[in-house]
Amino acid sequence: MEESVWPSTGPEHGMPHIGSRPASRSLRVVDGRSRGAAPTTALAWERRYRVWVILADTLATALVVVAGALFIGDFQRFDEPHTIGTAAAILCSLPASRAWNKHGLGEGAEEFRRVGRGLVIAAVLVALGGLLAGALEVKPWVFYVVPAVALVILPTRYALRRLVHRLRRQGQYLLPVMAAGHPDTVHDLIERTRAMSHVGWRVEAVCTPSGTGDRGEVHGVPVIGALDELSEHVRRGGYRVVAVTADQYWTPKRLQQLAWDLEDTAAELVVAPVLMEIAGPRLNVSGVFGMPLLRVTAPAFTGGRRVVKEIVDRCGAALLLAIAAPVMLGIALAIKLGDRGPVIYRQKRVGRDGDAFTMFKFRTMVTDADRVRQKLAASNEGAGPLFKIRNDPRVTRVGMLLRRYSLDELPQLINVLSGQMSLVGPRPPLPEETLRYAPEVHRRLLVKPGLTGLWQVSGRSELSWEESVRLDLRYVEDWSLALDVVILWKTLRAVTYGRGAY
Repeated sequence: MEESVWPSTGPEHGMPHIGSRPASRSLRVVDGRSRGAAPTTALAWERRYRVWVILADTLATALVVVAGALFIGDFQRFDEPHTIGTAAAILCSLPASRAWNKHGLGEGAEEFRRVGRGLVIAAVLVALGGLLAGALEVKPWVFYVVPAVALVILPTRYALRRLVHRLRRQGQYLLPVMAAGHPDTVHDLIERTRAMSHVGWRVEAVCTPSGTGDRGEVHGVPVIGALDELSEHVRRGGYRVVAVTADQYWTPKRLQQLAWDLEDTAAELVVAPVLMEIAGPRLNVSGVFGMPLLRVTAPAFTGGRRVVKEIVDRCGAALLLAIAAPVMLGIALAIKLGDRGPVIYRQKRVGRDGDAFTMFKFRTMVTDADRVRQKLAASNEGAGPLFKIRNDPRVTRVGMLLRRYSLDELPQLINVLSGQMSLVGPRPPLPEETLRYAPEVHRRLLVKPGLTGLWQVSGRSELSWEESVRLDLRYVEDWSLALDVVILWKTLRAVTYGRGAY
């Protein structure tokens, strides 16, 4: 990862740079601005963060393996061969699965997939080693020690990632990005990088087809040249990422030439595909007829993974209902004592393939809320067809607390258990909402609605209608079991802090 070699200009980009000591650089002037030029070298913070990760993984492995050796040996004998062998297997498998690769650290679910893959490989190596040595006592090391290492490493990785994300929100630990493409697509990229600082990108310069933009900039970022000058500017500027966005200038030959021109730099070339909202498991690159082709597989609405999801939904709902039963009983008593009205609110929602079902929630409003709604139509703050009021007078005192922490949605676990909903999925719509759907929005109904989803962890009620639809369609298109796990984890954080709910 690379640090910018010049300070950003303007109030929007006055964020501090940290990491490596600036290299000696020559100055040049572009559109009246002085810009530094320096070769791209590894960022000090990038190297430091990678060292932190390696040390944390090594320390966690050592502590858990030693504790396991003492426990398995009943604290009377220390099984040195198995201890050393298990630790070696883990510490060799993690780098082999690229779990320490700098490009995967702090980025999405891929980092955790690599760690999981490495630990599975380690468990297999330990088991094979035991078989070859004829040591049947290796079982506890495979089924207890290695999983225990995972239970320590994964939360530690997550804590380190949260630290980096917090620093990125403060303008630190960001990668300087050169964006190149049509001004409209570059504008969209800049907006996304600013809205999602945790990704770690900061667009600091732009190249456009004409070498100009609106008053020499695009969305506050200076335009420093034309697309045919891109590689020259990258070499001089020390950018870490070159983000190519859609424009008719980019022919296959020109993209190939750009990739060749950047080979001896540390800049990473990233090309935004035309299919902007399709990613993850549906995209695969393969060579056919000597040409690199981007294969887009169909969304998976059936099959083995969906069966696994169904099993996880039912079992997870049953487990959560058992755990939450005392809390749900307390909530029911509080609602009943509040105004003597019904505890559960039943509402018709639309599920998979347009089938209607009755969704259960704890009642958070007065008993005649639906009738009063017509009088509050002028105060509607909801996006699109949604009806929302930030300070809704119909919400009871108990209801305000339940809504803030999404406790009113706990009875929906019954819907999940009965197969009408899923733990993770698109937001369950009202029948009148679906009547106003555009044709493409009906794709939300291809899967079961969810108790939580991307909309829940990305802003909840503060999202615009368009953004809510975009997130739901992205989930439908790019669903995976790993994505479900990430959403469930982020939901816990979202409801704990109560952000975006009203």
